Amino acid sequence: MTNNTGKLKQFFSNPTNVYLIGLVLGMAATCIELARCRAENLVDFRDATQLFWQGITAYTPEYVELHSGRFFIYSPVFNVLFTPFAFLPRWISGILWNFCNYTLLFLAIRNLPGRLKDNSTQIALYLTLIIVESLFCFQYNVVVCYIFLWAFILLEKDRPFWAVLLIMISATTKIYGVIELGLLLCYPKFWRNLGYAVLCAFGLLLLPVLQTGFDGLIPWYMDWFNALGSHHDTTGTYPSIVFAIPGVLPYMRIFQASVMLILIAVFFTLKDRWNNFKFRVQALGVLMGYIILFSEASEPHTYVIALSGYMLCWYTWKNHTLFDKVMFWVVFVLFSIIPTDVLCPARIHRLINDTLFFNVYSYTIVWLTMIWRTVKTK
Repeated sequence: MTNNTGKLKQFFSNPTNVYLIGLVLGMAATCIELARCRAENLVDFRDATQLFWQGITAYTPEYVELHSGRFFIYSPVFNVLFTPFAFLPRWISGILWNFCNYTLLFLAIRNLPGRLKDNSTQIALYLTLIIVESLFCFQYNVVVCYIFLWAFILLEKDRPFWAVLLIMISATTKIYGVIELGLLLCYPKFWRNLGYAVLCAFGLLLLPVLQTGFDGLIPWYMDWFNALGSHHDTTGTYPSIVFAIPGVLPYMRIFQASVMLILIAVFFTLKDRWNNFKFRVQALGVLMGYIILFSEASEPHTYVIALSGYMLCWYTWKNHTLFDKVMFWVVFVLFSIIPTDVLCPARIHRLINDTLFFNVYSYTIVWLTMIWRTVKTK
């Protein structure tokens, strides 16, 4: 028995084996959803991008009605960048999209700097079991996740321009990524790097002129902003965020602003630690958790971003208490096992996560633990 356990441990300590396991699971999920014609997000991305190049906006009630109530909430920049996938046959497009996203996330984890590299295989194994749920849904959140990681890697390798370019790609397609700009304060030549951000944002936001022309650019962005407002007014909040908890929603803006101000105050209070690698990792993890927990439209799949940040923090902690270990597995079960229909009946998932909000409560606890460990660790 001990020999078999050792062989199993050795098998999973090989990064190639972990990558292939994730690839097989991811491609199986991709093919299953394509065969069942349930790749709604992929269809949304493809249809909106094809319409964009025809000069037709996807930010209309008619588009939402034709797509069974699904809003297209991504920017025109997204349409330009998604173009290589939009005009391929549906099967090839879906397989290539998920293959690229899974591979780029895995490579980001394998290239994590410093002491994180020593634990990159364990991090990859954990996230592989989380990411399959996102691949089932052809999510863009996986892209946001590995952009966070690659930008951090490039900042640590003193390649700030490319790091900032990635951050701004995330920010101009799905606003989540812009928060990572705060970490630029921890690196040399902050104002130069902020200048890079302005230049990159300007260049990226001009990309849609390839179709709209300069005259049509502003109206197209205005349509996008209006669609974002309509999306929130129509769908309200999702069940996987703090604001879904009864009694919290009326104070949403106050919560968002207050928590961010507290984080900023703590960040500047710990200014003497900005040049410490462990602090930068933990600050990144806290930010990745904030944008999901205090978002207006997070789903269980979106937590691949927050849980990636959690894993970064986990492997910088010197000691793990019994409480840490229990919460580690609680979070894993609630975000990996429970949302998977094959492993857990849908009615149980809805009860545990959508009615009782156990996933939100559990991640809130680990997120507060991340902040506490960041503050108290010298």
